[in-house]
Amino acid sequence: MLLSKRLLTIASFVPPGSRVADVGTDHGYIPIYLVKNGVAKSSIAMDVRSGPLSRAAEHVAEYGLLDSIELRLSDGLGSLSAGEADTVVISGLGGPLMMDILKKGERAAAAVDCFVLSPQSDIPGVRVFLRENGYRIEKEAFVKDEGKYYTVMQVFHGTERPGRVVDDLYGRDLLDRADPVLYEFLQKQKERCEKLLPGLMASQKEETKRRGAEMEEELSFICQALKIMEEAG
Repeated sequence: MLLSKRLLTIASFVPPGSRVADVGTDHGYIPIYLVKNGVAKSSIAMDVRSGPLSRAAEHVAEYGLLDSIELRLSDGLGSLSAGEADTVVISGLGGPLMMDILKKGERAAAAVDCFVLSPQSDIPGVRVFLRENGYRIEKEAFVKDEGKYYTVMQVFHGTERPGRVVDDLYGRDLLDRADPVLYEFLQKQKERCEKLLPGLMASQKEETKRRGAEMEEELSFICQALKIMEEAG
């Protein structure tokens, strides 16, 4: 099975020998890959919608893995009992929904050792939520896949100290390792801000000027992050 770079990165964050629950499994590709390649001993492929779950079931059957991968209709972690999985994968969902799933599924989540998360939006908000709710980000990856950028986090229960604002914005691990893909992304964002900012600040419209002030602050954080990475690298 050929996975995208994003899905391969997610799979690489799953500890070997895991019993995996994949929340929002969609086509079931991650559970299939993990079991087929011996990374996971078993998997529960979960989705809130019956349509994607049916497609996942077809793919699981196609690879002859019906004995190792259970298909389960579930709203988030709602149908996962404590102790059924030691690793939970949640990817391809918006950050607010991901936080809601973890909050509502606290009981099941408490018995999980490792979480592999790849939020599609409000990534800074997810980092803050994790820190404030007893989670610790062990490592992150920043992946460019078909022209789009994705963040992948490996998360455990634990305490994480508050850090710099830029840590929440861009990821402490990525900054301290001077991740080259993040560096490329931030350079592009810096160029975008520098190009647009003069016009925004020169406008007489209050809405546009406010957007200019927000971009000025964004540029300041980008420059801080690039400096950290340059000093680290």
